[in-house]
Amino acid sequence: MGHARRPQPARLAEKLLQIRKSLGLSQSQMLQRLGDTKTRLHAPHISGYESGKREPPLIVLLRYAQAAGVPVELLIDDGRDLPEDLPPVRTIWVMKRGQLKPHRR
Repeated sequence: MGHARRPQPARLAEKLLQIRKSLGLSQSQMLQRLGDTKTRLHAPHISGYESGKREPPLIVLLRYAQAAGVPVELLIDDGRDLPEDLPPVRTIWVMKRGQLKPHRR
């Protein structure tokens, strides 16, 4: 027997794209913002998630929600919209090897 693809929220891709654009990030920057997801995540995956061609793992959905400062339910519930104003990218400066470097959260 074949495996059917799980139903995916119809608006998920649109919401993921909205989050990235609202944060003012490129796809590569979004990949960095998601951090270590314990998955083999590459920049082309971001495009696939935002176009609906790829199904993001749950940890990736969680990281998108955390980046946007919203509960993950807002991403998967087609009946709910994301807030108009998402929090801006916050930069925390950390000392690494004697140099001050940005660390995005």
